[in-house]
Amino acid sequence: QVQLVESGGGLVQTGGSLTLTCAASGSIDSRARMRYYREFPDKQRELVARITSEGDTYYAESVQGRFTISRENAKNTITLQMNDLKSEDTAVYYCNYMTIGNSYWGPGTQVTVSS
Repeated sequence: QVQLVESGGGLVQTGGSLTLTCAASGSIDSRARMRYYREFPDKQRELVARITSEGDTYYAESVQGRFTISRENAKNTITLQMNDLKSEDTAVYYCNYMTIGNSYWGPGTQVTVSS
């Protein structure tokens, strides 16, 4: 089992920044892929960004150039730096930890961007 603890959500004005952090503990697999998804108020879910243990990254087109995902393997954490936030970034952000055969989810953290 893997436990994920998320932090860093909150309320911010348009153009502001927030940093989300996800820390994994338990049966850690150094090869695990870690991702952030978000769920919008209408329940649509989107892959925001992902990062491999080697540091390869992917970003949704909607956040390209504004969000940066990073990973600290020694601490089993990932960080999502979110800049120039827009109202359409308002969502619940979920951390996902995926190994071969298993997928774990964090409880989610609310990000609200007010105009």
